[in-house]
Amino acid sequence: MKAGGSIWMIGDVQGCCAPLEQLLSHPDLSDDPNARFWFAGDLVNRGPESLASLRRIIALGDRATSILGNHDLHLLAAAADVRKPSKSDTIDDILNAPDADDLINWLRHLPLAHFEHDHLMVHAGVLPKWSVTKTLSLANEVQEMLRGPNWKKALQKMYGNEPTQWKNGYKGGKRLRVIINALTRMRLCTPQGQMEFNTKVAPGAWPPGLVPWFDVKGRQTQDVTVVFGHWSTLGLLIRPDVICLDTGCVWGGELTAMRLQDQKLVQIKCAQFQDPLADK
Repeated sequence: MKAGGSIWMIGDVQGCCAPLEQLLSHPDLSDDPNARFWFAGDLVNRGPESLASLRRIIALGDRATSILGNHDLHLLAAAADVRKPSKSDTIDDILNAPDADDLINWLRHLPLAHFEHDHLMVHAGVLPKWSVTKTLSLANEVQEMLRGPNWKKALQKMYGNEPTQWKNGYKGGKRLRVIINALTRMRLCTPQGQMEFNTKVAPGAWPPGLVPWFDVKGRQTQDVTVVFGHWSTLGLLIRPDVICLDTGCVWGGELTAMRLQDQKLVQIKCAQFQDPLADK
């Protein structure tokens, strides 16, 4: 990695622009004009300033690499009239912005996975049978759909928990849902790698027969470091093979950045905006 070109990997912002501004203004980040920033998805929603957060990240230009999270996809679905915003959503400021079409267009051109320097960033997780190459290929299928002329119609097939495991022969909505659910929603799996979406408990308290997706034996991405967010109750996790950076900013936790080359941490304490016990 070139000197003066640090990469900072940043957890779920979720529309919390004030902590994001503090983070980007921190000397460790701001003193390096060549620093780059990887955002682990969920750029918007549930926090008080989704529009401002999105504008701030867009303003970083080529210095920012952002991937899509489930809340970002929810915003796209709302913009496509596929799903109505709920009471706990905070995306109306984006949908009602005078340049909403441009903002949505920027968002739907983001990837669902990014691989560089032996680090694979996704929002939620990677199915155990998927290699890095397979993960990037499947993520690209969704990316091409979102960037295409029929993206609104395709998003109608996004919602649902089935199928819960991958088969190469899946086509259409089944294929789309498995890819999106794994990359943006998954937390726990059976030991055979079947996704489970109903359990939301603290680390170590999950029911018998379920394990974190990254602890399924034989996982094909163990030879790289998978960086993800999405799991605020898991919190900061640093292992050679996985790094979780969702430290619950919107729930009264912290917004976390980690420098890729030496794992230096910068964390900004956040005011609680949402009830941590609420359905996330």
